[in-house]
Amino acid sequence: MKKILSLSIFYLLFSCNSNSVQKSQKPNILFIVVDDQGYADFTPFAINDSNVETPNISRLAKRGKIYSKAYVTAPVCSPSRVGFITGKNQFRWDKPASWGPGLPDTVKTLAEYLKEVGYATAKIGKNDLGRNFHKNNVREYPLQHGFDEFLGFSAHAHDYWANSQKIKDITPDPYGTSALLGPLMHNMTTKSYDDGYLTDILSKEAVSYVKSRDTKKPFFLMLSFSGVHHLIHQVPKKYLDKYNVKEIPNYHPDSLVAFGKKKAGTYAAYYDKYSRVGAINSEDLRKYYLANLNNLDDNIGRVLDVLQEEKIEKETIIVFISDNGGSPLTGANNRPLTGGKYALWEGGIRVPMALVWEEKVAPNSKEDNYVSATDIMPTLATAAGVNLTDSTIDGVNLLDEIDKNRLLVWKWQKNWAVRKGDWKLTNAVENHWKSEPTQMYIAPIVNNKELKLFNLKEDAGERKDIAAQYPEKVKELQEAYENWYANNFGKF
Repeated sequence: MKKILSLSIFYLLFSCNSNSVQKSQKPNILFIVVDDQGYADFTPFAINDSNVETPNISRLAKRGKIYSKAYVTAPVCSPSRVGFITGKNQFRWDKPASWGPGLPDTVKTLAEYLKEVGYATAKIGKNDLGRNFHKNNVREYPLQHGFDEFLGFSAHAHDYWANSQKIKDITPDPYGTSALLGPLMHNMTTKSYDDGYLTDILSKEAVSYVKSRDTKKPFFLMLSFSGVHHLIHQVPKKYLDKYNVKEIPNYHPDSLVAFGKKKAGTYAAYYDKYSRVGAINSEDLRKYYLANLNNLDDNIGRVLDVLQEEKIEKETIIVFISDNGGSPLTGANNRPLTGGKYALWEGGIRVPMALVWEEKVAPNSKEDNYVSATDIMPTLATAAGVNLTDSTIDGVNLLDEIDKNRLLVWKWQKNWAVRKGDWKLTNAVENHWKSEPTQMYIAPIVNNKELKLFNLKEDAGERKDIAAQYPEKVKELQEAYENWYANNFGKF
């Protein structure tokens, strides 16, 4: 009897200890980044048109929280991505506020913080921090800033179909910042794919990573898709058929004539030809975009499914975000926001975002106070038990109370903007970029070099400049921006 009692006590104690260990385990983290998704093409916002089909992205909303006013730090991918992996405004060190801020040695990334507290870290997909493309021995390469593993490409874009060594060998210009094809970079070597569609490949590799992971460690997987970036027409046939658009032949150097100033046979000529209105009309670009987005959503679903299959869904934090606003050139829809990618109008910097965290974030919830993509790093680092002491981190923990009058600032080349409370001040003059925009694009109504003031609570689309009515507010916000920049530039 005494022996049975002792065994009962042992099992009781073991059970208690086991539960406490389980509860104290660090959460896995899945950080999904998509490329150039339109604000109104995020189905959880319920403002999209009926042709948008993204049931798997909607799963994230059902399980967690969506953010209706989430801002990235720049309206293009490179500086924006630097912002959310560091938790800092990248123009702290990048004075020109350029396309290529790079990553200083002294600025720690989310992956480095997580690795220090025991995480296995991996990045799959697009790696674009604006400098040192195609190189694996530089700070900007994932293995040099905290990731144990990387499979993907280091550039602005990559062909969706041409992922083999064979096509690279016969291409006159296989490398370029926005015109890249050939094998994917894999750790310190490369991996060639003779067949397959890039978005499918990336999700398949992500599923494989989760299934083969070291279960003794929590993982941080940054899954950075290139969908729905150009070349938007490249989609598997079943999706093209669904949206009733034709297949366009893939690149081959022997079948391509010169385009503009690009030489015949070059990939740059092919890329430029199909990355604008012209060879594809505006209406069809929208259909290609929807097909591309539908495929992207299916692949996100495959990754969400593997978390269920591995029974780790409840212990995995998921963050979803687009790197900037939808592009004016792909058919993305940013309604009701003005502008899009390349601009500091709301359509360029306000993006889809969601956070899923079992028992910490309420399901089916929505945050209407504005937040920043810089908040992702401190939120996830804190969740992993990191003690952040860097006073130059601009982001805050999303689980803390949201400051409704928080100061947010932007600098993009010669343009800048500032938001505080409901008010936004900007000198933005950007319209669309490069060529004719698609029919989904909403052009700004003011394009002068004067300061423009908007009340975003009443006018989210920035259709009414009220600077002349509120000169004191203009002065207040301009001084707030100038003071921030004077006190923070060069501190990182």
